[in-house]
Amino acid sequence: MNWDIIEGNWKQFKGKVKAQWGKLTDDHLDEIAGKRDELAGRIQEAYGVSKDEAEAQIKRFEEQTKD
Repeated sequence: MNWDIIEGNWKQFKGKVKAQWGKLTDDHLDEIAGKRDELAGRIQEAYGVSKDEAEAQIKRFEEQTKD
């Protein structure tokens, strides 16, 4: 899925993002506002993973949400 679609429909995707990365709070999700780089940074902070790992997780999330 194209990240522009996720960003444009962020309110609909927030629930899926919250389900995938449960450590992210609603405030985090509001701050992220669909910005991929911001999401990657929050995943790094919350889960203590590298930037590459955060990007890999986001890529898998995109592939899972193609529907």
